[in-house]
Amino acid sequence: HHDLNPHRPTVRLKSKIKIGKPRRRLTRRRLLLDCAELMKIFPFALILALAFCPAPRLHAQSLERDGILAVVNDTIITRYQVWDYTMPARDTLQKESASQPEAVLQQKLNGVISDGLEQLVERQLILHDFDTEGYRMPDSYLDELVHDRIRDQFYGDRVTLMKTLQAEGVTLEQYREKVRDQAVETFMRSKNVAQEIVVSPYKIENYFNAHQDDFKVADEVKLRMIVLNKTSADDTNAVNLAREIRAKILAGASFAEMAGIYSQGSQQKQGGDWGWTERYNSDGTPKLLKELDAVAFTLPPGQVSDAIDSSNAVFLVLVEDKHAAHVKPLNEVRDEIERSLRAQEQARLEKQWIAKLKAKTFILRFP
Repeated sequence: HHDLNPHRPTVRLKSKIKIGKPRRRLTRRRLLLDCAELMKIFPFALILALAFCPAPRLHAQSLERDGILAVVNDTIITRYQVWDYTMPARDTLQKESASQPEAVLQQKLNGVISDGLEQLVERQLILHDFDTEGYRMPDSYLDELVHDRIRDQFYGDRVTLMKTLQAEGVTLEQYREKVRDQAVETFMRSKNVAQEIVVSPYKIENYFNAHQDDFKVADEVKLRMIVLNKTSADDTNAVNLAREIRAKILAGASFAEMAGIYSQGSQQKQGGDWGWTERYNSDGTPKLLKELDAVAFTLPPGQVSDAIDSSNAVFLVLVEDKHAAHVKPLNEVRDEIERSLRAQEQARLEKQWIAKLKAKTFILRFP
């Protein structure tokens, strides 16, 4: 037998993941789980169980939540579990894609749910492999993990934890099982997928040569800027002040000092320093206002612009330096490429490992 923590007494745990199984649904699911127990006798028994075991009487909404989506060995994965597991991702997607057509949003949501089901199937494969390989997790080690989770997520307040679990319909034991399963999954992935993958310089150079477009940099300028807000579109005071400030700079005053005194922009305390700014966003649109773009990328380095008038503000711009569009040299992107190739190789090895687990596991999926 193997032990996650060899310095602690070993106690065999046979926990099975049951994410998001509220207390009020235990009776219904028990019927399904009892049927699934037949699989311990013969793999095909589940099919007979589903055909002949009494189905729980559920209204349509409950059936949609509790319907079986997959079975991994003797563990059932329900629609509700997948729905609960994917809730954070679905909420984020709905917020980010609120303006998209309903059909597009629904297609993306279906993809999130499909991915969530696959992740839960993989988790069950991994948990089963942990058990069959003879590994053990001592109760004392699990206690430490739960203590750390309470400290990190609930500031060490156990009362807040219990109130949160109660609101979610989750028992403390189910919470402990969830922590345990996540720890097991992390351990098994680390054990079976090499973490110290070596990427040769040859592979890095080949990748760089084949992906030149990924490392192109558009025209970029290093700017300092003084921003003077206008009280209205026809406000001339800001323009006059900008001209006075420019005269002081041309007479020898420091642009940075003038920015620290007069600028109303977000970089005032930094002397108006905007650092390096590329000309275009990833979608090809200019990063700067069109009035600023026209000046910043044509003004020679070291020169101060005239007052640049826009609808909301007046600007003075100092171009400190500029770079023409170019491809980043290999020495600047070597580490980035190495991380990318290492991640790709880890993904390949993990996919290979999961495929082996699937090949020796009974998996039944339902539409």
